[in-house]
Amino acid sequence: MTSLQHPNPAQDLSLDPFWMPFTANRQYKARPRLLTSAQGVFYTDADGRQVLDGTSGLWCCNAGHGRREISEAVSRQIQQMDFAPTFQMGHPLPFQLAERLSELAPAGLNRVFFTNSGSESVDTALKIALGYQRAIGQGTRTRLIGRELGYHGVGFGGVSVGGMANNRKAFIPQLPGVDHLPHTLDLERNAFTKGLPAFGVERAEALEALVALHGAENIAAVIVEPMSGSAGVILPPQGYLQRLREITSKHGILLIFDEVITGYGRVGAPFASQRWGVTPDIITTAKGLTNGAIPMGAVFVAQHIHDAFMQGPKGLIEFFHGYTYSGHPVAAAAALATLDIYANEQLLTRAAELEDYWADALHRLRDLPNVIDIRNTGLVGAVHLASRPDAPGARGYEVFDGCFWEGAMVRCSGDIIAMSPPLTVEKAELDRLIDTLATVIRRTT
Repeated sequence: MTSLQHPNPAQDLSLDPFWMPFTANRQYKARPRLLTSAQGVFYTDADGRQVLDGTSGLWCCNAGHGRREISEAVSRQIQQMDFAPTFQMGHPLPFQLAERLSELAPAGLNRVFFTNSGSESVDTALKIALGYQRAIGQGTRTRLIGRELGYHGVGFGGVSVGGMANNRKAFIPQLPGVDHLPHTLDLERNAFTKGLPAFGVERAEALEALVALHGAENIAAVIVEPMSGSAGVILPPQGYLQRLREITSKHGILLIFDEVITGYGRVGAPFASQRWGVTPDIITTAKGLTNGAIPMGAVFVAQHIHDAFMQGPKGLIEFFHGYTYSGHPVAAAAALATLDIYANEQLLTRAAELEDYWADALHRLRDLPNVIDIRNTGLVGAVHLASRPDAPGARGYEVFDGCFWEGAMVRCSGDIIAMSPPLTVEKAELDRLIDTLATVIRRTT
């Protein structure tokens, strides 16, 4: 049995039964990185060391850790009512939350469907897109288009439209009738760009080629992340998202933005669609909605899409879809408290205020060994390392692991180090994060 001495010396923690997600389980359990508490922008590990959270947990704790406002809201709600169904029943909180979110969302996206995760939000959005096309008499529109290197969660819908090979290759068959746009990563022309890269808008024209191949009358929706987060902070070239919007509108194809990562202030506005001036038809969100405290997701839908379902007898269920925990009262309480924090501390725009400082700090790393690109926007950044010829991903993992033991938590996606610190972070803490990363990169061969 693999075990780890718990901070309480009287207890032994067995590591064997838990099959960990997206983890090399045998590697991890040989030298576990175990977190036991969190406050502000720091975790504390099992040895009592402080670890600077350079990733907002998993892109989700945008307001930092240990927020009393959220824990108290959750405690009050779970004592008052732990659960209530939203199938043919209701309770006030999801209605209140949907109203708050519709005011925050881009204009026109004023209908909200609640889920429990980003994966569920994506599958919900895809089903809405297919159902909408059928509802308006376009039933041949069944094809979905994603993008290479896209990540849209782990449901079969999200895996099918996603474009990360390791998430797909073991899980065949996937949804039929799916195609993919090319990704926008261009190290040759855009390396070391601060902000959105100048080159690559022409890659949006691949959508016109797919329309010509499959026929517009057969395509229901295109789904992309405005910024590909899990693939390593791959940014949209200037004008790229606008061009996708133009093409989809021209051909009657719905445009879905997956903002599970970029939503709730990550790139300097409530949503990336607002920061970059492109309004899709549907937006998927989760993560920062509750500051990571309780699982919850929300799908924002344009009113005309929602209204297309509201036909026929009033006693007929319009959309045969939902989850037991859609609009869960405790999750909704956490989300409402989180939105209050964002508003009171003006966190949804703070990434724009810190963006230049963050960019300058990141780009100081450009001359370090094996650094081949640095990418940033808002309060997100990536350091792209050269891969070892015989071991792709090994260098990135070693840097990730080394940073943890030096007191900073980053993420690795292959040989890309990604960072997304809480929106409450101070400049001195950004410097500490970058200095730690620099130290570890220098000593990693």
